[in-house]
Amino acid sequence: MNNKYFDIFLKKIKSVSKNQVARNFFIVGVVTLLVKIISFYKEALIARTFGLSELLDTFYLSILIPTFLQTVFIGSLKNLFIPNYIVESKKSNDVGSFQAVSFLIVLILVTILSLFALIFVHFFLELTFPGHDLKYYTLIRMQFYIVLPCIFFWGMASLISGLIEIKGKFLITSLTPIFTAFTTLICLFFYKDYLGDFVLAVGLLTGSITSFFVLCLYSRYKNLIILSKPRKSDNISVMIKQLPPKIFSGLFTGLNGFVDQFFAAQLIVGSITAINYGIKIPSFVVGILIMAIGNVLLPHFSKLVVEDINNAYKYLFKVLKILFIVTLTVTGIFVYFSEYIVWLLFEKDQFTSQDTQVVYQIQQIALIYIPFYLTTLVTVKFLTAINKNKFMAWTSLWNLVLNIILNIIFIKYYKVYGLVLSTTLVYITSSFIYFAYTIKQYKLQKLEI
Repeated sequence: MNNKYFDIFLKKIKSVSKNQVARNFFIVGVVTLLVKIISFYKEALIARTFGLSELLDTFYLSILIPTFLQTVFIGSLKNLFIPNYIVESKKSNDVGSFQAVSFLIVLILVTILSLFALIFVHFFLELTFPGHDLKYYTLIRMQFYIVLPCIFFWGMASLISGLIEIKGKFLITSLTPIFTAFTTLICLFFYKDYLGDFVLAVGLLTGSITSFFVLCLYSRYKNLIILSKPRKSDNISVMIKQLPPKIFSGLFTGLNGFVDQFFAAQLIVGSITAINYGIKIPSFVVGILIMAIGNVLLPHFSKLVVEDINNAYKYLFKVLKILFIVTLTVTGIFVYFSEYIVWLLFEKDQFTSQDTQVVYQIQQIALIYIPFYLTTLVTVKFLTAINKNKFMAWTSLWNLVLNIILNIIFIKYYKVYGLVLSTTLVYITSSFIYFAYTIKQYKLQKLEI
């Protein structure tokens, strides 16, 4: 009997191994889980070391603009690069020119973004986050100057990771975030006294540099970077034309976090850190699935759309159904054990039982949006593959306006909890909008056949 079940188990493993997409999901999921566990240990150590302190508030504000620019601009370009590069590789042999143009765009982009960030931190920091003393703003600026070079390394690394993922090599791109966790832990354990208030910023910078060089070495080993004279092509034109709406979509989406940080900064010291720790578990779950599903699905969707768009839609709906049911179940479990999870992971030293009460309630509210956020993410990947970025830009603008309105209303009654509740309601509303639009596009596609 045991042999019988063992044989069935082996057959299941073999069937999964033959499915390239399923195998990629599994590889990325397992590696991301490992990375997230180590990163979570890093965050727990930071929480126990600093608590809900001014230092952590200033660190999160110092990385707010660089990470925002990475998500909005650099992330947008990578998401456009992958589907258009796949089309270019199938219709032309001049991928070297496409790569060269893309790297030039990234270089120009990160230069402009860095200048913008410097202008912001010099002239608009006090206006954006008013009501604090000079020491507070100085601490933000000093950490910001250390983190700023990360924009360059993130930009170049995103394009290289895109090339690697197009080739179906997801292991290395899933593994590279672990270097930031390691370098931060090394700084905390061995250089905390020497680096002082800048220990977290230095850890982030050294991790970003390490990840970039690892991706460079791997891409060189696999001969993935093939640069030639930059020349204009139809697919490059499509990518450049789609960039503004994609950037605006990412901009409006990214501004939601910025808006929440702005409102949180008006509350008592520690509110920004409380939100960041309250969303650790949701971010942990979402982060694993984003890497395992989102990164794998964009190149896969792009290939399916080129081959048979009707089957691509059917595959999308199947993924959405399974994903929503599974994540809804997992979310319910995490909501039930929320207080215990926060107590177990964070409550020690400077992180008190009072901090636990605040953070776990924030966490419960944030957990609710996980199924809706992930289904929206998958839908956005598909719409990116079919170049429907204008609709996503308008939807993102609507989400931003809705988030501001709900923040103004809820912060009066629920303080820091109201900010998280607002974000959750925005994600839920957004998921219905994206799904309805995708259904509409599918019906229009069927009429054209």
